Amino acid sequence: MTFEVLRPGVLSTLQDLGRPAGQALGFGVAGAMDAFALRVANLLAGNAPGAAALETGLGGLVLRALEDRIVAVCGADLGANVPLWKSARVRAGQELAFPKSTSGVWAYLAVEGGFEADLFLGSASTDPRARRGGFGGRALAKGDVLRARPSKGAREGRGLTDAVIPAYRAKVDVRVILGPQEFSDEAVRTFLSSDYAVTSGSDRMGYRLQGAALATGPAETLSEAVAFGSIQVPADGQPIVLLADRQATGGYAKIATVISADLSKVAQTRPGGSIRFRAVDLEEAQESAVRLEHLLSTVETGCKAP
Repeated sequence: MTFEVLRPGVLSTLQDLGRPAGQALGFGVAGAMDAFALRVANLLAGNAPGAAALETGLGGLVLRALEDRIVAVCGADLGANVPLWKSARVRAGQELAFPKSTSGVWAYLAVEGGFEADLFLGSASTDPRARRGGFGGRALAKGDVLRARPSKGAREGRGLTDAVIPAYRAKVDVRVILGPQEFSDEAVRTFLSSDYAVTSGSDRMGYRLQGAALATGPAETLSEAVAFGSIQVPADGQPIVLLADRQATGGYAKIATVISADLSKVAQTRPGGSIRFRAVDLEEAQESAVRLEHLLSTVETGCKAP
């Protein structure tokens, strides 16, 4: 045994990098809202980057350690009583608390060995609509006991340098690729020149934005696959950024898609924060993705035992 849940917080689930193969079968992909933070937490805890970790949002989670383990917490600053972006040792009986967000939304707790979890289509990610994966296909509840796999000899004190730790801000600039549907020039200009607030109606399925209304796209759009970061424009003209728990397909026209390197920026923007979009070409999107993977490979190299 590793942790007992004393308070479950707002939304605490077990996640990995999701199940993209399930989308073709009509299942949601799920997975971490901030894949970068989850991958780094796992690496610092001595795990494979895609191991199952605990994701919690905005604060309120309290756990009790049932044995000594190395852990790493990355992502949003929820006031955890262990250091962020660094591996640390927790002792049996110690409480690990995430009281309240001071920056960002989603934090990730990785434990050496990785959490045991129910697998569905090869993924440990929780899909609450299908009630599959993770911890019985649901969010954690008081009294749940989380188990970890055998230790792999992780070391405490590993961490990122300040230069590469993300800063989660209230106002963010996010890069997008325009399309695939065509919108009027006026709608595109409005979209790229306006600040959009993240509303309280946002969740893991998508962030609902509020700002200058956009003229909707094609009147008839066939339902088609949607991606993490697809930006739909429904009839009210207020964009929705689709995220980890998005549906497999959607029929609303999509004005743009957030590039993969900036998905964490969107996911970590709290309700009340604002997003401004900037169009880039495919080359910049690909170069940014390569730089991010290079950074992660550097972290992985630094976390390997000598």
